[in-house]
Amino acid sequence: MPSRIRIVFTVLCLVFFFGAAAPLYRELSRPSDIWWTPRTMLIPLAESRDRVEIYTRGKPFAALLQAGQLRISEEGGSSTLATSDVGLRFNNWDRMRVARIPLMLVYAATCGITACLFLLVLSGRLVYRGEREL
Repeated sequence: MPSRIRIVFTVLCLVFFFGAAAPLYRELSRPSDIWWTPRTMLIPLAESRDRVEIYTRGKPFAALLQAGQLRISEEGGSSTLATSDVGLRFNNWDRMRVARIPLMLVYAATCGITACLFLLVLSGRLVYRGEREL
């Protein structure tokens, strides 16, 4: 294989490899604590029933709030907690990770294939040998 073609294939393999490896590295090195619901967007207790149930001494937290059985002590006295006083934050890391798995698998496969091609080009295994006459 002429050296020009070998250099072209080597450069193409490196470009494809790093093009696929950069998003993989970015995803794997990202901190997992960034997927929490922001404090300014707390989810009300009524809207979170499909994701979380909170119990206090074996009783549902929402029922205790509605019955007025929960109180909070503040500086001078105590007041009854209302359902509007409670907000929840969720960690959506598991959902985001699952949604990104197919794309990460494609990137990983691309890295593997281009690494194999790179090694084949460097080792000279892709050399064109003309047809042989019998």
